[in-house]
Amino acid sequence: MWIYERKLQYPIKIKNPDPRMAKVIITQFGGPDGELAASLRYLCQRYCMPRKEVSGILNDIGTEELAHLEMVGTLVKQLVAGVPPEELAKHGLGGYYADHGYSLFPVDGNGVPFTAAYFASKGDPVADLVEDMAAEQKARAVYENLIDLADDPDVIDPLRWLREREVVHFQRFGEALRMITE
Repeated sequence: MWIYERKLQYPIKIKNPDPRMAKVIITQFGGPDGELAASLRYLCQRYCMPRKEVSGILNDIGTEELAHLEMVGTLVKQLVAGVPPEELAKHGLGGYYADHGYSLFPVDGNGVPFTAAYFASKGDPVADLVEDMAAEQKARAVYENLIDLADDPDVIDPLRWLREREVVHFQRFGEALRMITE
């Protein structure tokens, strides 16, 4: 099915911790338009697709989203590495630190925990694929907003790469929709 390589899909090497950016980037870990929601959405929807090729596209993108979840988690982890708890608290991460320490937990930028309500799986191929295209555009928009908030090239570079993958996924879902409707 797929092979896991023990390396990130795109390298992340943060030199300067920045808890302010960690607080907002974590939304792509466990927020409504983040990578966890995307991976679960596509991996659940694939079972109701009437064409094997379309099911394969959902499987491929769903597993790639897991690789993106790993990248976002790495970004957050490196952005808080070595930052003392009192400094995390100054940047709005005190409650997060109290509950999770330096561990990763799926929440949005406001600390709201992940919920399966963030994604849909209707069992209607057209409805699901249109939902997927919208999800990719919302994720792209979030990455653009995060890039706007960032000032460190070490943060901006992987965010740009992730944004571009959202564009590719949108295009692939468009192809899948054409396969279903033709």
